[in-house]
Amino acid sequence: MSFSSEIKEELCKVGQYKNRALMEAELLGYILTGNATKSENKIEIVTENEFNIERIYRILFNLAIEYEPERRGKCFVAIIPINESICHLLQIPSNEDDSCQKAIVKGAFLGAGSITDPNKQYHLEMIFQEKNNAEYVLSISKAYNIHLRLLESKDKYYLYIKEGEEISKFLALIGANKGVMNFEEIRITREIKNNVNRFVNCETANLNKIVNASVNQVNDIKLIQKLKKFDELSDDLKEIAVVRLENPEASLKALGEMLDRPLGKSGVNHRLQKIHEIAEELRS
Repeated sequence: MSFSSEIKEELCKVGQYKNRALMEAELLGYILTGNATKSENKIEIVTENEFNIERIYRILFNLAIEYEPERRGKCFVAIIPINESICHLLQIPSNEDDSCQKAIVKGAFLGAGSITDPNKQYHLEMIFQEKNNAEYVLSISKAYNIHLRLLESKDKYYLYIKEGEEISKFLALIGANKGVMNFEEIRITREIKNNVNRFVNCETANLNKIVNASVNQVNDIKLIQKLKKFDELSDDLKEIAVVRLENPEASLKALGEMLDRPLGKSGVNHRLQKIHEIAEELRS
């Protein structure tokens, strides 16, 4: 079962069948989405999720709203005649209490939402056929400080999130408490792995830099020795040259600590740079 299906299964198992206002709000959420089509005399809600369709049927039954179940290939359909029992749900309300607002967003996610496996990437989206419906759900989310983005593509409207923290907040908003815990566990594991990888990459890059610099410095010193110019170096340069030859893997800081009179990194670097300049003159 996909991560998205697990979230929907959890949401569909939550009760609330005795609260008429919440059931109507959730049903409105379904109707607002791109998987609900309206004609002059009926509404069709389509889903491939069995938990989803069972919840829709249960809500319609408890609200005493007439409907006809239908199966179309892999899809389940709830066909709802437009009459007095459903008409008042077809208008976006001007105001709703907190619980009802959350139920609307929950219904929208169940109706046409999906979430990618967070082990792969962070992406949550909901699809709408009408822009004003998408903007309505967007406005509710903004009120709870959840930042969805709106995208229009091929006559459809998408609300989506690509940030892990925002997805976690969204799942908490719609009541997927178990889903939040699972998502956060995956997100924390990913962040730890990413931090470790960044550290390893950084350390590797630093090590490569040290190795390359050391190889160049050793080559400079050996060139000076080969051309019989080593004895012409100052005592300070001779000392750092000998220490470098004996410790090719050491960092500048470590080299400085090995000197009779310890030096910092900048002092060691200055001496090695002088040796490099002398070697460059001998090469020219």
